[in-house]
Amino acid sequence: MKRIKDFFKSITVFEYCLWGISVVGMILAFILCKNTNYYSLAASLIGVTGLLFIAKGNVIGQFLSILFSVFYGIVAYASHYYGEMFTTLGMNTPIAIATAVVWLRNPFSGDRKQVKINRLSLTEYGLSFLLSVAVAVAFYFILGALKTANLIWSAVSVFTSFYAVYLLLRRSSYYGIAYSANDIVLIVLWSLEARQNLEAVAMIVCFVAFLANDFYGFVNWLRMQKKQQNNQKNETQKEEAE
Repeated sequence: MKRIKDFFKSITVFEYCLWGISVVGMILAFILCKNTNYYSLAASLIGVTGLLFIAKGNVIGQFLSILFSVFYGIVAYASHYYGEMFTTLGMNTPIAIATAVVWLRNPFSGDRKQVKINRLSLTEYGLSFLLSVAVAVAFYFILGALKTANLIWSAVSVFTSFYAVYLLLRRSSYYGIAYSANDIVLIVLWSLEARQNLEAVAMIVCFVAFLANDFYGFVNWLRMQKKQQNNQKNETQKEEAE
């Protein structure tokens, strides 16, 4: 209980406002569009709450991501976005489980409320980028055979999603940029769906909110990374002085 109370005390006014506005926007979009797909509402609310925890570097965000994947996979299947369904359930979910394990093993200063942020080499960024491209190309042909709706955008979503989950697994601050790119692609995908199904507007609002939260996550991780580096320097100087 103490850890939970400490976490909520650490949330800033801005973070509460960002989360609150996101939630209200999602609920209003759901009601105004007369949406009856409660899986989409559940996915939206769980997802944006998970992003708040992830932006704080808290492993609870990964467990909420797993739950989000289940609901979002159902929504994607109903819209024939098989790329979204496969990447969410077959890729994002197992990687989120692996990420939770990695984060638990790499807490900052032994405090599991915040993960230790990692600095990747340019080589690793480049290789992971190429790997993401290869995964997207492979999925392009698989999804084409399954007659996936909006195939090209679905393949681009696979690329951005894979790159994002990889960076999050590796504890890189730039996960937020990759996820923001993925959010933009998903806004396009669900906008195309909304031309035929007005209920998809709720998913557009969902990913607009995700975009704001993911970009904030990037900014906050840079801030946390700087603090962690300063703390490590101070500890090193103390040890040297002793």
